Amino acid sequence: MRIVHQESAGIDIGAKQFFVSTKDKVVKSFYTFTSDIISLGNYLKSKKVESVAMEATGVYWYVIYEILEEKFGIDVWLVDGRQTKQVPGRKTDVKDCQWIQELHSYGLLNRCHVTTGDLKSLRTYQRLREDHIETSSMHINHMQKALTIMNIRLKEVLSQIHGKSGLSMIEAMLDGERNRDKLLSLCHISVKKNKSELILKALEGHYTEEGIFTLKQAYQGYEFYQNRLEECDKKISEILNKINENDPLSTGKRKAIRHHKPDVDNLGGHLLKIFGNHDATVISGVTDYSWLRLLGEIGIDLSKWKTEKHFTSWLGLSPGQHHSGKMRRNKKKGRPKAGQIFRMIAFGLLNSKDVALGAFGRKLRAKKGAALAIKAVARKLATQYWRLMVKGKDYVERGVKEYEKQVYRSKVKALKRLNKELNINY
Repeated sequence: MRIVHQESAGIDIGAKQFFVSTKDKVVKSFYTFTSDIISLGNYLKSKKVESVAMEATGVYWYVIYEILEEKFGIDVWLVDGRQTKQVPGRKTDVKDCQWIQELHSYGLLNRCHVTTGDLKSLRTYQRLREDHIETSSMHINHMQKALTIMNIRLKEVLSQIHGKSGLSMIEAMLDGERNRDKLLSLCHISVKKNKSELILKALEGHYTEEGIFTLKQAYQGYEFYQNRLEECDKKISEILNKINENDPLSTGKRKAIRHHKPDVDNLGGHLLKIFGNHDATVISGVTDYSWLRLLGEIGIDLSKWKTEKHFTSWLGLSPGQHHSGKMRRNKKKGRPKAGQIFRMIAFGLLNSKDVALGAFGRKLRAKKGAALAIKAVARKLATQYWRLMVKGKDYVERGVKEYEKQVYRSKVKALKRLNKELNINY
């Protein structure tokens, strides 16, 4: 085998120490403090190392990656730990770094996608925002539990208790209001018009001191994380304005964002300018919010994936083959966050009655189950996204009717073929 990276090194990353091996197989360890990382960089430069490979271990690789790239100009390869597995029973930190260096020197490792610059900051704020949303949902559940304990059945009447009507009534309850008619008057006009009687019955609860205390604690926790969301939105807005130099494109009406809409002015205009006017929202189920999340996880340049198959494989949306003899299995792959975003979009499409991909997913769900159907629809969405951003091919939703026509034509074609084979005449 030919050595591809002559002056290379391998680093095994740990919580307390880094183990480094160069081409002479000499292993040296460094602590994870910043001063020791600087010493590690100087050591690599003294060894004339030009390229370094290391595993993506938790978040421990972040700082060493940045320091070696920015301060020392070393080409750092972040690799998937599954590529560097050794024979069982021979694993130590010293052997790991030597093995990583050897694989890297022969060019046997694939480089991971690493977001840098402003997009890295955007991804950080976006991921933090998603964490706040997840945590706030826990407090919503606590509010629902507190209301149910007091037999206040708003959860069964309102679509969501953290909507405008639900929160208005909860705030009034915490302020001491118990009159059902006054609580009802705080609701949105559509709620009062359609659900007045049900709301009044739901509010006839059994108030207790401990129930109100629990409700107050949950409400305050929910409000805390809503304020944190607003702060994240401000940071996201600053990053987008920095990328576009405060000059986003003007847009018309955009797809509605039903839940967790970011408070960013002209979000669609920012995204259109970043992607050269390629509009991802023409793809079924994709809104400006899901597009923003994909931008933070994937970046702008999708041509780094040679084909759509490379892209869907990286997302964990393609089947992993694990064949041996008569055994045929689909090996499970990892689930990057970007792949999870496509899965969430696909999950929503399965309930859509006017989208062709929804009809396709429901048909597959009936045969193979929900998990496989969601993955198949997500793969189709990812394929369309790659084609749109790399090749600029417009994607137009043909609708259920066109999909049904296609299925009908396929059935007719299959029937004619069977008639010909069986020589049946009617």
